[in-house]
Amino acid sequence: VSYGDFSSRKIRGSKTRTADQVQGVSFRVTMSSSGGATPPYTTLAISRPTESITHVELHRPEKRNAMNSAFWSEMVTCFNELSEDPECRAVVVSGAGKLFTAGIDLMDMMNNVLQPEGDDTARISWGLKKKIRKFQETFSVIEKCPKPVVVAIHGACVGAGVDMITACDIRLCTQDAWFQVKEVDIGLAADVGTLQRLPKVIGSQSLVNELALTARKMYADEAKSSGLVSRVFADKEAMMAGALEIAGEIAGRSPVAVQGTKINLIYARNHSVADGLDYIATWNMSMLQTEDLMKSAQAALEKKSPKTKTYSKL
Repeated sequence: VSYGDFSSRKIRGSKTRTADQVQGVSFRVTMSSSGGATPPYTTLAISRPTESITHVELHRPEKRNAMNSAFWSEMVTCFNELSEDPECRAVVVSGAGKLFTAGIDLMDMMNNVLQPEGDDTARISWGLKKKIRKFQETFSVIEKCPKPVVVAIHGACVGAGVDMITACDIRLCTQDAWFQVKEVDIGLAADVGTLQRLPKVIGSQSLVNELALTARKMYADEAKSSGLVSRVFADKEAMMAGALEIAGEIAGRSPVAVQGTKINLIYARNHSVADGLDYIATWNMSMLQTEDLMKSAQAALEKKSPKTKTYSKL
């Protein structure tokens, strides 16, 4: 049992489409993973479309990519590793099968949340808070990852799926995509990121309140006009090509500049303008002392893309 009422099918085989070049190396856009989840993961398929881009695919298509107990820990492990991986400069997240995600796998998670352990109310509450904080880290780790994360959404994105995508840096979707803050329909307030991040993403408190309090669906056109996503594509194939093109543009630039930009954008979102300016001044007093600056400046003088330059790993 998972959020919503969806039909699903398991995709067999894979489609590919040629995308733009990254640092002179062409790559293929993998539409789905035919081999299942990538060990040691059971809910994720990890691949490298290029040397510097990592594709993380939610891979429980037979369960509509519903988030079971294994998923919550595997995402943390995956993104902690990507944060420290010098080969990875950008990440693309997508879902296998017919839809992006149906949200929490309620049947799998029922014992975890609905039957908490403890001798009295205080001890039960402390245990529940510890579990909730652990679930929150599953998506906070995406935000903490210094590598920019592009998420590609097709079909449904329900409940915890909205929590997850609001922690990503760039959001894309297909024309048939829809989004739903589902938690009030199952008797709780969303507690792993939507209520905290969605107001900052959309910018309209009234719209956020409406979505969160009524659990109504938001479709692709409204998601685009409200700012939840930046681009809408005709289908999944076109979206994946677009996602990897954006990731390629990011990966082709100085990792010092890119990762510093992500970190400072998030800091500025959560602080005053004065605090943000002070933070970037402190940040750049060391980060400007890099050979990447001269390489990028040379590319600009030559009227070439920064992708024509080779930057050291970070």
